[in-house]
Amino acid sequence: MPTIDFWYEFASTYSYPTAMRIENMAADGGIDVRWRPFLLGPIFKAFGWNDSPFNIFAAKGRYMWRDLERLCEADGLPLKLPPVRFPQNGLKAARLALVGEAEGWIQAFTRAVFTANYAEQKDISEDPVLRAILVEIGLDADRAMETAGRPAVKEALRAQTDEAAVRGIFGAPSFTVEGELFWGNDRLEAALAWAKTG
Repeated sequence: MPTIDFWYEFASTYSYPTAMRIENMAADGGIDVRWRPFLLGPIFKAFGWNDSPFNIFAAKGRYMWRDLERLCEADGLPLKLPPVRFPQNGLKAARLALVGEAEGWIQAFTRAVFTANYAEQKDISEDPVLRAILVEIGLDADRAMETAGRPAVKEALRAQTDEAAVRGIFGAPSFTVEGELFWGNDRLEAALAWAKTG
């Protein structure tokens, strides 16, 4: 079965609609999805940016929020601006997602975190929010949080972020199919087509 790597950041606005639609679209094409959470902060820092380009370039930020409104409306997804400064801190959520990858619940967790961030106006950096998500999807929150705090998981996230940079990833969502890179929610269809036909 062909495979597509889905690289996403929990703070990334355009990763939200992608996370909500990629699984069904890939399944329809007979394609397996590998969910790859990573952090954009270190990549942006390497560019000399200390913030999201949507904050650095105000016009780009205004366009992005309006564009996201249109996309979510077309996809039937709720959208409410995050209650805290954008972008939110997705570090703990990304570590938990890596635990979920090993244990088989990364997809449900990822979608729930994006929903909390962009539809429910919750602060996804807060432990109580993450614990509630874990409980909601039927998990032992204490055990998952403890596992996510282990040095091996922290190192795995650093390594995954480093791998994203080596692969030339500069934003999220991104998709890799073998050596091919596709960037943006609007390139999902092209990435899936490439995975299916090469």
